[in-house]
Amino acid sequence: MKEKIDTILDTVKEPETGLTMAQLGFVERIRYSERQKKLTVFSGNLKANRKLCCTVMQGLLISGTKKSLTEAFQKAFPDLAVEVV
Repeated sequence: MKEKIDTILDTVKEPETGLTMAQLGFVERIRYSERQKKLTVFSGNLKANRKLCCTVMQGLLISGTKKSLTEAFQKAFPDLAVEVV
């Protein structure tokens, strides 16, 4: 499981910078519940911007990045429920 997780973090890229999740440190921790058959991926806290336009753009990038991570984890672990928060 650890190898699959490392591979995902080394291959999924943030669209704006092209850096991987591992390079960005975007994922803070991952929790696996065998009983619930669930994998929860906790993303890092990014600093809030004061300008509305920057906040909106950052939100869109984060949303797309979380979607890409969710898809990658679901593909690697099809028997688990995956949640990226």
